[in-house]
Amino acid sequence: MAVRVCAAEDIKPGNALRVTIEGHPIALVRLDDGNFRAIDDKCSHGEISLSEGFVEDETLECWAHGAKFDLNTGVPLSLPAYEAVSTYEVLIENDEVFIEYEA
Repeated sequence: MAVRVCAAEDIKPGNALRVTIEGHPIALVRLDDGNFRAIDDKCSHGEISLSEGFVEDETLECWAHGAKFDLNTGVPLSLPAYEAVSTYEVLIENDEVFIEYEA
């Protein structure tokens, strides 16, 4: 099901925002080109919020230990993370952001 999480204007390009769906934290990322991506908001290396990290191109870097995750696949691109995180489809309708989420 598609769940509305925010207005598109709530997140500036090059930034991430923590949203929660049914108690599940998700990092919503707006790329520099204005497109959106969404991945689990917990680094697979530790209990660190990825939405507090750094957006660069199509990656999100954990601020604590530097692990980078591919925003399209959730696959870690650098250590110390070695497990992928889940990704979610993002839909934009009438400048509102929705995430496809199944519990």
